[in-house]
Amino acid sequence: MGKLIVISAPSGAGKTSIVHQLLKDIPELSFSVSASSRERRENEAHGKDYYFLGVEGFKQKIKKNAFLEWEQVYENQYYGTLKSEIERIWGEGKTIIFDVDVVGGLNIKKQYPKECLAIFIMAPSLKVLAERLIGRGSDSDESVKKRLDKAEEEILKNKKFDNIILNDDFKIACEQTKELITNFINSKA
Repeated sequence: MGKLIVISAPSGAGKTSIVHQLLKDIPELSFSVSASSRERRENEAHGKDYYFLGVEGFKQKIKKNAFLEWEQVYENQYYGTLKSEIERIWGEGKTIIFDVDVVGGLNIKKQYPKECLAIFIMAPSLKVLAERLIGRGSDSDESVKKRLDKAEEEILKNKKFDNIILNDDFKIACEQTKELITNFINSKA
């Protein structure tokens, strides 16, 4: 059995950007592509950013017990980790890195308590989170509000993670996260 790295954060905290940097810096890592029921955005690719399954396709995978973990994040908006991704990456002899929401991250940690390092990425404030979400230009005002409301709940769970990294300065946050992961991969646990 290999190791797993969970990177979780509220939407807009910078987890995806940090994960992309870590994948460049740490060759032992391989990205676990999550599944989603949502529509693909213009700049996204199926099988690279997500497995875009649609609502019905996602529900079929749930019935087949194909997920390590899954969650209905918003109404008819599902996200999850396919068991086949774990098998694929461990089959390559790599360490899995996940870019998942807070509940998903804690679910993975619960299933692999010793093999998993769970890191929570914290934005400097809710105001900064709001600015980042609005700056993306991909969410409606209603969606931004939903994400901010959810962020408040998610931040309350940060103490359940092994480490918390403040993403105030992207370069520093990446270096701190890289050090934690490198130490974990090289540990005998």
